[in-house]
Amino acid sequence: MSSDFSSRSTQKRNWKIWWELIRPHTLTAATVPVLLGSVLALLEGKTHLLLFAAMMIASLLIQAATNLFNEYYDYKRGLDTEKSVGIGGGIVRHGMAPGLIMTLALSMYGISVLLGVYICASTSWWLAAVGSVCMLMGYLYTGGPYPISYTPLGELFSGLFMGFLIILIAFFIQTGYVSSTAALVAVPSGILVGLINLSNNLRDRDGDKANGRRTIPVLLGPEKTIVFMGIMFAVAFLWIVGLVAVRLITPWALLALLSIPKAAQTAKGFVGKVEPITMMPAMKASGQTNTFFGLLLALGLLVGYFL
Repeated sequence: MSSDFSSRSTQKRNWKIWWELIRPHTLTAATVPVLLGSVLALLEGKTHLLLFAAMMIASLLIQAATNLFNEYYDYKRGLDTEKSVGIGGGIVRHGMAPGLIMTLALSMYGISVLLGVYICASTSWWLAAVGSVCMLMGYLYTGGPYPISYTPLGELFSGLFMGFLIILIAFFIQTGYVSSTAALVAVPSGILVGLINLSNNLRDRDGDKANGRRTIPVLLGPEKTIVFMGIMFAVAFLWIVGLVAVRLITPWALLALLSIPKAAQTAKGFVGKVEPITMMPAMKASGQTNTFFGLLLALGLLVGYFL
């Protein structure tokens, strides 16, 4: 009886380890852009549920695989230790074989490729090139001889490929074209996804600096990075206000402004903090800002469409 209980407990712990390993709090950075792009397609009177589902699953797998690549290469380069904050910890805390982590990441990429083949066959094979670049960027963020994560361009690349482009791809596969409206609405989402990365780099600033990374927080310092973060949050929200002001989108899109308190919580949460563990609530709030913003914007667009 006791051995059965122990087996069940171990199984639960293993599931928890695997769950933490893919860093679930980051997955909304993949799902929200797909949802928003699909809502924008619906506004054009076009939708395709199977393509939407395939795109959603592929985006989730690519984001999870990117997290695993990050886990693997940070371990290989000696950046992660048992005391590191904000990592899955499968290797350094739970003794998982690094090769297993890489195999899982590549398997997720493999499934994404199969889904991508279905999407391309149903729409356009030009998407194969775009999707391949997105997947390559996910790998090169921490992999390869010159990781993007070691440069000040991490936020730009993550925002562009995981925010902006994902919206446009989700829109394109259901409409067959990319509209200027979709591109403009995608801009603030790209900014907010980039700010999730900025929050992560702000938390890891001291460790990154010690290991030779030249991220934005390393170059600007914590105080100026927080100011920069606040400015970019303002740009994202004012962008939506501007689109409504020129009557490009419905005034109901202003529902997205209800996520401003979460943005404020993010920026304020970093003020005066030194230890990485004390920055985790602000880090979490940055992801929630993107999630709430995207969901509220999608809801506002839908309300405006049906009314």
